[in-house]
Amino acid sequence: MAEDNKHDHFMYKLIDEERQTYSFGREMCTRFPPEPNGYLHIGSAYAIHTNYSIAAKYDGTFHLRFDDTNPLKEDIKYVNVIKEDIKWLGYDPGNHIYYGSDYSNAIYDAAIKLIQKGKAYVCDLSPDEVAAYRGTLTEPGKNSPNRDRTIEENLDLFCNMKNGGYPSSSKVLRAKIDMSSPNMNLRDPILYRIIHAEHYRTGKEWCIYPMYDFAHPIQDAIEGITYSMCSNEFKDHRPLYEWVLNELDMVNPPRQREFGRLNLTGVVTSKRFLRQLVEGGHVDGWDDPRLPTLQGMRRRGFTPSSIRDFIEQIGSIRTQSTVDISLLDHALRQDLKVHTTSVMAVLDPLKVVITNYPEDHMEMLTIEKNSENKELGNREVPFARTIYIEREDFMEVPVKGFHRLSPQAEVRLKGAYFIKCEEVIKDPVTGEVIELHCTYDPRTKSGSGFTERKVKGTIHWVSADHAVKAEVRLYDKLLKDENAPKEAGDWTDSLNAESLIVVREALIEPHVKEIDAEDRMQFMRHGYFYRDHKYTTTEHLVMNRIVPLKDSWNKKS
Repeated sequence: MAEDNKHDHFMYKLIDEERQTYSFGREMCTRFPPEPNGYLHIGSAYAIHTNYSIAAKYDGTFHLRFDDTNPLKEDIKYVNVIKEDIKWLGYDPGNHIYYGSDYSNAIYDAAIKLIQKGKAYVCDLSPDEVAAYRGTLTEPGKNSPNRDRTIEENLDLFCNMKNGGYPSSSKVLRAKIDMSSPNMNLRDPILYRIIHAEHYRTGKEWCIYPMYDFAHPIQDAIEGITYSMCSNEFKDHRPLYEWVLNELDMVNPPRQREFGRLNLTGVVTSKRFLRQLVEGGHVDGWDDPRLPTLQGMRRRGFTPSSIRDFIEQIGSIRTQSTVDISLLDHALRQDLKVHTTSVMAVLDPLKVVITNYPEDHMEMLTIEKNSENKELGNREVPFARTIYIEREDFMEVPVKGFHRLSPQAEVRLKGAYFIKCEEVIKDPVTGEVIELHCTYDPRTKSGSGFTERKVKGTIHWVSADHAVKAEVRLYDKLLKDENAPKEAGDWTDSLNAESLIVVREALIEPHVKEIDAEDRMQFMRHGYFYRDHKYTTTEHLVMNRIVPLKDSWNKKS
């Protein structure tokens, strides 16, 4: 998969050049380090792919490591979902699944070593005071009054921190680097903080927890990671990454390298914003099909191969980039169009009685499953006297260019016969068209070779007595604008009120019951659909539209 990358990958070039002059003395090893405090999204998939493909290209290994060093936010439920999503995507790490919390003793020992070298100290400043002492981008910071504590005093204080001798947030362990550094990350960054909370894996064993920037390089070194691939937002953190490894005397240390972060037009990928949408009740949970979370995309019906193909198509990203979501939709359509069975579904039913068709008679018509993939074979569709068509496929006073059904006009029913509209039945009160009476020509059966006359239009239909009732959900973009808002408290003005249209009484041909629950399908003219496994029951079928047939979000595409 990764070896056949269609685009030049700048990271491959960088690694190839570095390998000519530097040897790690071990095989290539990369990792994806998610925090188990939320759900993965399409941007996560890009990061996973980058790490996985580099490991594969150089015949190395790929690790999944949970960055679980904050007990206030982490939960085993996120761990399980992340494992499931990565495996579903096709990037299964196998036995290489690790947890940062498993390295707690080693990270603690590393902190002790820094204290003993005079490179770390315990600081009593409050969080607000630490921030104030840090300075600004244009002004240097100033030293903490605790910066010159003796090694012995720092060791004693840090040991008491570990043993629970102080309240949460009352003390921190800081690196002693340079409070005047132009890189804010080097102004005596915090290495450890006190958190009295139970951890989902280690319980109450620890009450001090390392910061990511301290734990990350140590974890990488322990696992034998060669390249620590990060998004560009961590580029300014690289000097601290290298400082930690250097001060701990790591041999052949891993190297941090950065790539661009992926954003999509009209899509929210910020974990903070996603949480606001979920917790504010604006969407149906983290797996809402309108969200770019992998859980949401899975529920909607995206395929793993379409997501991988999309990532391959955009190639490598050097800087933060926003990609048009239509490219993702295109990759999805390309995958679905040759693999899905087509069925007829009527979303806005209009009753049609074929008056000259024998009463109490039914015949089975043979219709191909997929016009672009003959290997899928055919399906049998029941045809009878009373059918339903789409209301939009009839126009009492047709406009120019309308080639569907109208009074005294003829149209072909997909896979069936020509029918002609002879009579229009209306509601006596509202004047709404409620029923059509038509006749059919038995000579015109599909496949009969009838050539006496032609019709310009073909419409889909379902047999009234055999149709399967379903709820159909048509999804549009969640945001009104192409770009996600910079700040979002109240989402009301940013959300598209028609991002979800629910059709309660759709009718689908009975072949839908024979399609495997995990298979996608095409509804003629409406798009590609997938069962909503969250709400479908044995008595109630719910179908999600994955994507329209064309690059349009018109609900009647």
